[in-house]
Amino acid sequence: MSYSINIKRSAQRSLARISQLNQNRIVEAIKALEIEPRPVGCKKLSGREAWRIRAGDYRVIYEIQESKRVVIVVVVGHRSQVYKTKS
Repeated sequence: MSYSINIKRSAQRSLARISQLNQNRIVEAIKALEIEPRPVGCKKLSGREAWRIRAGDYRVIYEIQESKRVVIVVVVGHRSQVYKTKS
């Protein structure tokens, strides 16, 4: 059974500011979360109920609502900036 994907508006705006090549890579990584929300290489973030996947030099921070089978993308950004973002 697959999960649905919700992307917060702030994450959508961040994604829109990224180059098209990297956008495509990130979107593919996000789409893959529909099938497997905890893919190989994902990491649980300490101190919060969120996960991280890598897409090149970019990171996607997301939360999983198991009861509703929803993945919520909270932050998308370059690895040097993404962990500084409050969400």
